[in-house]
Amino acid sequence: MTAEVMAEVALLPGSRCLASRGVLCAGRAEAKAGSSSGGAMARGSARRAGVPGSGVQGRRPERSGPRLGPEARAPAQAGSRLPGSHPRASGAWLPSGARARPASLAGVGVAGEGVESPGSCLLPEARPSPAVAPARVAESPDARRPLPAAWQHPFLNVFRHFRVDEWKRSAKQGDVAVVTDKTLKGAVYRIRGSVSAANYIQLPGSSTQSLGLTGRYLYVLFRPLPGKHFVIHLDVSTKDNQVIRVSFSNLFKEFKSTATWLQFPLVLETRTSQRGDTKMGCGWSRTDLVGLAPSRARWTCLQLDLQDILLVYLNRCYGHLKSIRLCASLLVRNLYTSDLCFEPAISGAQWAKLPVTPMPREMAFPVPKGESWHDRYVHVRFPSDSLKVPSKLIEKSCSPPEAVLLGPGPQPLPCPVASSKPVRFSVSPVVQTPSPTASGRAPLAPRPFLEVSLSQERSDASNVDGPGFHSLEPWAHVEASDVHTAAAGTHVLTHESAEVPVVRTGSCEGFLPDPVLRLKGVIGFGGHSTRQALWTPDGAAVVYPCHAVIVVLLVDTGEQRFFLGHTDKVSALALDGSSSLLASAQARAPSVMRLWDFQTGQCLCLFRSPVHVVCSLSFSDSGALLCGVGKDHHGRTMVVAWGTGQVGLGGEVVVLAKAHTDFDVQAFRVTFFDETRMASCGQGSVRLWRLRGGALRSCPVDLGEHHTLQFTDLAFKQAQDGCLEPLAAMLFVCSRSGHILEIDCQRMVVRHARRLLPTRTPGGPHPQKQTFSSGPGIAISSLSISPAMCAVGSEDGFLRLWPLDFSSVLLEAEHEGPVSSVCVSPDGLRVLSATSSGHLGFLDTLSRVYHMLARSHTAPVLALAMEQRRGQLATVSQDRTVRIWDLATLQQLYDFTSSEEAPCAVTFHPTRPTFFCGFSSGAVRSFSLEAAEVPVEHTCHRGAITGLTATPDGRLLFSSCSEGSLAQYSCADPHWHVLRVAADMVCPDAPASPSALAVSRDGHLLAFVGPSRCTVTVTDSASLDELLRVDIGTLDLASSRLDSAMAVCFGPAALGHLLVSTSSNRVVVLDAVSGRIIRELPGVHPEPCPSLTLSEDARFLLIAAGRTIKVWDYTTQASPGPQVYIGHSEPVQAVAFSPDQQQVLSAGDAVFLWDVLATTESNQNFPVAPQACEAGSGIGPLEDASSRASELPQQQVPKPSQASLPRLGICARPPEGGDGVRDTRNSGAPRTTCLASYKAFTPARVSCSPHSAKVGTCLPPASGGWLRLKAVVGYSGNGRANMVWRPDTGFFAYTCGRLVVVEDLHSGAQQHWSGHSAEVSTLALSHSAQVLASASGCSSTTAHCQIRVWDVSGGLCQHLISHHSTTVLALAFSPDDRLLVTLGDHDGRTLALWGTTTYDLVSSTRLPEPVHGVAFNPWDAGELTCVGQGTVTFRLLQQRGADISLQVRREPVPEAVGAGELTSLCYGAPPLLYCGTSSGQVCVWDTRAGRCFLSWEADDGGIGLLLFSGSRLVSGSSVGRLRLWAVGAVSELRCKGSGARSSSVFMEHELVLDGAVVSASFDDSVDMGVVGTTAGTLWFVSWAEGTSTRLISGHRSKVNEVVFGPGEAHCATCSEDGSVRVWALASMELVIQFQVLNQSCLCLAWSPPCCGRPEQQRLAAGYGDGSLRIFSVSRTAMELKMHPHPVALTAVAFSTDGQTVLSGDKDGLVAVSHPRTGTTFRVLSDHQGAPISTICVTCKECEDLGVEGTDLWLAASGDQRVSVWASDWLRNRCDLVDWLSFPMPATTETQGHLPPSLAAFCPWDGALLMYVGPGVYKEVIIYNLCQKQVVEKIPLPFFAMSLSLSPGSYLLAVGFAECMLRLVDCATGTAQDFAGHDNAVHLCRFTPSARLLFTAARNEILVWEVPGR
Repeated sequence: MTAEVMAEVALLPGSRCLASRGVLCAGRAEAKAGSSSGGAMARGSARRAGVPGSGVQGRRPERSGPRLGPEARAPAQAGSRLPGSHPRASGAWLPSGARARPASLAGVGVAGEGVESPGSCLLPEARPSPAVAPARVAESPDARRPLPAAWQHPFLNVFRHFRVDEWKRSAKQGDVAVVTDKTLKGAVYRIRGSVSAANYIQLPGSSTQSLGLTGRYLYVLFRPLPGKHFVIHLDVSTKDNQVIRVSFSNLFKEFKSTATWLQFPLVLETRTSQRGDTKMGCGWSRTDLVGLAPSRARWTCLQLDLQDILLVYLNRCYGHLKSIRLCASLLVRNLYTSDLCFEPAISGAQWAKLPVTPMPREMAFPVPKGESWHDRYVHVRFPSDSLKVPSKLIEKSCSPPEAVLLGPGPQPLPCPVASSKPVRFSVSPVVQTPSPTASGRAPLAPRPFLEVSLSQERSDASNVDGPGFHSLEPWAHVEASDVHTAAAGTHVLTHESAEVPVVRTGSCEGFLPDPVLRLKGVIGFGGHSTRQALWTPDGAAVVYPCHAVIVVLLVDTGEQRFFLGHTDKVSALALDGSSSLLASAQARAPSVMRLWDFQTGQCLCLFRSPVHVVCSLSFSDSGALLCGVGKDHHGRTMVVAWGTGQVGLGGEVVVLAKAHTDFDVQAFRVTFFDETRMASCGQGSVRLWRLRGGALRSCPVDLGEHHTLQFTDLAFKQAQDGCLEPLAAMLFVCSRSGHILEIDCQRMVVRHARRLLPTRTPGGPHPQKQTFSSGPGIAISSLSISPAMCAVGSEDGFLRLWPLDFSSVLLEAEHEGPVSSVCVSPDGLRVLSATSSGHLGFLDTLSRVYHMLARSHTAPVLALAMEQRRGQLATVSQDRTVRIWDLATLQQLYDFTSSEEAPCAVTFHPTRPTFFCGFSSGAVRSFSLEAAEVPVEHTCHRGAITGLTATPDGRLLFSSCSEGSLAQYSCADPHWHVLRVAADMVCPDAPASPSALAVSRDGHLLAFVGPSRCTVTVTDSASLDELLRVDIGTLDLASSRLDSAMAVCFGPAALGHLLVSTSSNRVVVLDAVSGRIIRELPGVHPEPCPSLTLSEDARFLLIAAGRTIKVWDYTTQASPGPQVYIGHSEPVQAVAFSPDQQQVLSAGDAVFLWDVLATTESNQNFPVAPQACEAGSGIGPLEDASSRASELPQQQVPKPSQASLPRLGICARPPEGGDGVRDTRNSGAPRTTCLASYKAFTPARVSCSPHSAKVGTCLPPASGGWLRLKAVVGYSGNGRANMVWRPDTGFFAYTCGRLVVVEDLHSGAQQHWSGHSAEVSTLALSHSAQVLASASGCSSTTAHCQIRVWDVSGGLCQHLISHHSTTVLALAFSPDDRLLVTLGDHDGRTLALWGTTTYDLVSSTRLPEPVHGVAFNPWDAGELTCVGQGTVTFRLLQQRGADISLQVRREPVPEAVGAGELTSLCYGAPPLLYCGTSSGQVCVWDTRAGRCFLSWEADDGGIGLLLFSGSRLVSGSSVGRLRLWAVGAVSELRCKGSGARSSSVFMEHELVLDGAVVSASFDDSVDMGVVGTTAGTLWFVSWAEGTSTRLISGHRSKVNEVVFGPGEAHCATCSEDGSVRVWALASMELVIQFQVLNQSCLCLAWSPPCCGRPEQQRLAAGYGDGSLRIFSVSRTAMELKMHPHPVALTAVAFSTDGQTVLSGDKDGLVAVSHPRTGTTFRVLSDHQGAPISTICVTCKECEDLGVEGTDLWLAASGDQRVSVWASDWLRNRCDLVDWLSFPMPATTETQGHLPPSLAAFCPWDGALLMYVGPGVYKEVIIYNLCQKQVVEKIPLPFFAMSLSLSPGSYLLAVGFAECMLRLVDCATGTAQDFAGHDNAVHLCRFTPSARLLFTAARNEILVWEVPGR
């Protein structure tokens, strides 16, 4: 699992390299709260048993009727713990009377050192009260919950932790002593005795306690005593709180298992080696393996995978290790637990080159020099990854004794596996034993056996050369909302043709987010049958199957919820009467059934049915009984009754009875009045059933003359008086002949018989009325009964509503096909109907309006296409229809049907409301969605259309057919016409596929498979001239069979990649120009992939893989394997990204719409190999584009080894930076890319409101002002060249927002030059270092961008000039400092020259094209050079008197350079000019000759910065690489012209930084310098030492909170970038950073000083996923992760004693939790519906307010409501003191956002409360809690965005969206305004001492001093 939290220790002052980072493994995510099937919490219920110390009183569930099991529920209360409130990381509940020991400071271990828990005492297990606990629950689930797992990482020394030598928390019995072992040279425990059960060590000492160890692996270091038996007992608790005993012993002769006990024989025996015997298992017999330990037994490392043991053998999910008992006779050194799979025989020198984890030194056995580990010790790994049959055991050819585990007999499943047997019967446990040759080399990386993930499947590629796969915890995270899950429960069953995911441990972590897709919607209905559609008991939703997915559709909103897990079509559904249990059956034999918790979506149980194919299911009303009907393997009808009452309590489904019958059963129902009675109907029979005495018996109903009818459905009618007796119930049965029989269930006779007959008016095609007489009847397929009416569905397509006396038709609705099912809602007002044509809808009886819920294709979907502007989807299907859908509502808009020919392919016109469709006849037609007609048709093909696609601009359309022809059409006008038809171009026998034809994203290239299966051809899209042909059949030279291409697709135009899927299960990435192989993904799927696509940002590769969808991280070279998503029951035919890249569509049996959870960042780069992850085997790095030069040298220069590169990032992901990519390729021109951050300044802040002009843009003077700016935290990484450093003078300046910060690198003192009205974009320092020029972006307050000229010595602005109407991109002084050049951005395109004497404008030029850089010639002040799109422009300054003109000379960039845009430049030795390109090239120009004579590939990303000095060149790229080049020989190459070669240029050093390089300054020798990146970091770089030191670092994203530690030594900030940073308050240097990937940290709180010693300081951080993490500041570790909220947290605060955490979320819930145990013991829902914006806690005795309590706290929500509470959490008291509501006008938005509602207690008067928020007036409201009234109002100029009250004075700080901060003196009523931020001041916080004020605007933090107040 990816390490979720990373701690970064910042540099000490003066350090020159990054400190090492400790990585913490976050606690494993558990299954969703409330999903546990045992304990005191029922499914989806808030009911909790009363447990001592919990603070919650238990309630006895009220039962009514025959309800069994956990179906009776109590409503949630304020004091109850809601589902999802307990911690995601396992936490221990501390009962009354139990106290945890003080936290240990050495709680986080490193490799080689043991760890201690933060609470080192055992927690006694609490037992629920017998009065309220369920009968089958032996312990409280909270008591069984283990301790947090963070302190157990990386491993835990069990003996040390529980202090076995003291025997206080452990027990010994019999002969147990400490002895010294000669082999280990240390003390060990000897356990001996003739009776194993009487001589043992027990951990823990009492059976009422639990170890609570969550580590997946248990390591037992022991040696059996010779000639003796030994036993090892482990008690393991499952996630559903079932305790399983797992035993290993040489006493056992064979493997045995029960539901609660597993016995494994572990036998060690001496084998006599036989020369030349190399066969597996030779020399062994089964009887030889059972007996006493051998005389030469060796020390053994027994490694037990507890997770896989429970999963494989009992199909249960591992929770934690409860207890251990080591019984005689053996020696034991120690026990360890860990989540890591250690390799004991690998040393440090060996494992450095292998993707394995070595055994820590503390755990390792000593090995003398020159000896082999395997010669001295034995390693037993169970279950093993190399499973063998017991009769053919692993080969052992060494003489010393080895260990063998005997297991069950079935063959192990191969990898990958497809089996028809349960996983639990498919494993043979064996021991991993080394071969004699293993001692001489390191063994292969260990790999766990089978890790079956129900939340996500992984690729099963068995190819050794395939991509590496990372370890995935199968049960790590199960959420009801995670709709990509294969099953939401803890049961796994493989089916025929169903994949069992096999996970291979690799060196790289899986890509994030995980999952990256979430199912949003499904278009489809039915699959196996259209008879399965149900109302929920409340009538709000409809439940129906869509092939393998079960859909719950809210009829009023259209929202869908899904139950995923079935691997084949769902054949039957049933829902109990309380909406608690949902049962479903799978169609394929043998039928697999699932029981779901309907409220949470969790699969509670999975089991096989004795019936091969279940066709009908029926629940009893209470859900305790489930009946099913189907056929057995002999074809006989079978009825089965299951008991389901104990499923929610941890029990299993029990077969109560089953019966065979020779009578046909078409419908089967359990009666509502008696759970033991049922009824069935079928061909010629209606039978009543009863369950009694474990048997099902039936008796027929006397049908009389109707005994020959074919009955189709039945329904019960309850008597009008509500009586539940059988005699009061009537049974209605319908038949295919139109008969409806009313049967008396008590007398079992027909009371009434009616027949539905059609009558037609003359010439009328439809029935006008119905009568009951003789004649041909209407075939009735379904009926449903309500107390007032009967709904009937018939094959004539009508739904008819009748009164129960069938006197006349009340209402009828005609459908487009036969009605297959009807169902009346519980309230009787809506009638659900389904048709065999795939329509589902309901009739509203009150309004008499029919509402369509779902439509569906009746055959598999072949292709799809999307239209962006209207949000429409087009699909073609084998049912010969073309349908248009609305993607927003998933409703069908149009339906085009063709009876004579089948549609094969479809595509939309990119700009017009038209789509094109290809047919099996070879015709291609266009359909207008506005006119609903076919305007044009072309029949130039002779075969069926196999491919159809259009260019992105809509000018051209291409089609291919099965005869091999390719047609090109002109679509410039609606009457499109054929341009050319080329025969024998496309592979003639290729099947129709959405990826048969592919057009590049820029529309210039067309790719297809052809002219044969083994070739892929790329042509020019305009002329169809062949540009490239790649022979796929010769790609794999090692394969014996000829490979063929299946599908093609282009990547983004900037990449130039062409992806081809092949028949050998590979995806090959080709260069679209040269055809060379860039990379390869082998073994993507066992079957060929018909469709694949790559996202626009090239992050994700999407592949249709059989019945699954696979998503690959395309940016990662060492691929961790794909994420695999199931749900389709038939092969997926097409996959595609939506035009906005926010969704994915997959089509097969149905159409699935998936949300893409990955956030698309604007600075996302194209694929770059992440530096924090080594490449896996078989996949090399992404090779650079091939040389396209014909006249210029294009060679790879020497590079240092990758091993020498420092790893600077704190997480393994592509470096952020670049701000997007733009493709400037023209037809026939080479492809180029250029990062936007290298082209123009892109402000990340919004401009201020015009109101800010009233405030002014200058800071108040230092003297007399209330505030003085002390420090600025942050650097504007989105500028360019916005940092300057002169090493000779020490001058160092950079920009942060509107400010220019001048900092002393020695003392850290800052000066702040203010005045700009917008964010500063760039800086330039004069050559004399006396003048600094700064330029800003656009502002709403000024007409032109400001350029300020500063006096460096005095820090004063000498000149303010403006000319550019758009952002100034670059500044540069001439060599003599007489001129200043300014360059406008790409919108302004203005080049201006200023005289530096008076700074008057001397020249201004409008540029014809965008220019990316400008520079003066250092040896000729009259020459100015600009670089831009495809040209280098030399401008010579000619002065005539006072006038200056520019003589322009333009030189185009040679095509051989391979780039269309130049992004950077710098002058070298005369007369050389170095230019960087957007494709990573560096080209060298001779400025005298005006020609480019040399170029080389300097980087993978665009070159945004070049610096030259002496003979060295520095290049900085968009991917964060900083490289130093030796270019001394380039001057000599100038004379060679085009014959020059770049072999004389070599790279000396390389550093990888955390973002794209945007600024740099180096000394003259280029030995050291300062570099700025887009990540907002300034680095000090030393090439001599090869180090980079962080100088300035700010948050990447918005800062959400600032909190302060006790004593004000430190402060902490949190941000939307997921980081929590701790700063030294005196110097504002970064000390610690906690990073959570792919989550936003939204709120933060620091524990109060009274909660403990300083070393116990903690931070509570709330995140966007609803999690709350507790960090220890002293140990730089995450102590606990809890999940008290299902949605994002918005506020968090500690109680005054620090023992309680209050947290609020965006839904308005406030949760109260224990920060030590992670339990949530109270949830307040008073603010539900509006986000909590503030939680403020103060210490106050509340007697004067009329309530009791030690804490007074408030919560403010977004609906302008404030609640005030008094609480005493130790006494579990919380009382509402006051409730405030403030009115809000209709429009109060500020900057497009609603101002927040903020409230705070007044620190100088405890009775006062201050509130700001949206209201009628802009003001601060002061409310008196004692007087219960508003006592004062302070007017404000704008609506407030932030609020803070000074603890030491009467000051009030208010931040506004108008970039202004106001300080109000509440004592005098005066105010003062301050400017400095360039965005809304959304955060302001006084320090506890009131000496400092922190303000934040987006990611900028300003620290203000509050002098003398």
